[in-house]
Amino acid sequence: MKLLTGNDLPTGDVVWWTGQGWSRHVEDAVDVGDGGEAIAHAEEGARRVNTPYVIDATMTAEGPRPAHIKDRIRALGPTVRPDLTLKPADPNAGSWVI
Repeated sequence: MKLLTGNDLPTGDVVWWTGQGWSRHVEDAVDVGDGGEAIAHAEEGARRVNTPYVIDATMTAEGPRPAHIKDRIRALGPTVRPDLTLKPADPNAGSWVI
């Protein structure tokens, strides 16, 4: 399984390709197969995402999970403070209070 990830241009948030657009939640990511590089090139050219790249992943009961620890941390948050991890089921996961 291959996923496409990058950073949202306006916010810098880690984002995942859903097949239709970008999501902050890795659970929304779809397998891009061999088409990932072409999608990455088009999306970067459209200035919707910064530095997109294709990664290896596996499917789990919770959804896709990156194979490499670096991308797992990008997807799910810090490994030492579980209270800081991104919680996709939380309705406020995408909102920030300043």
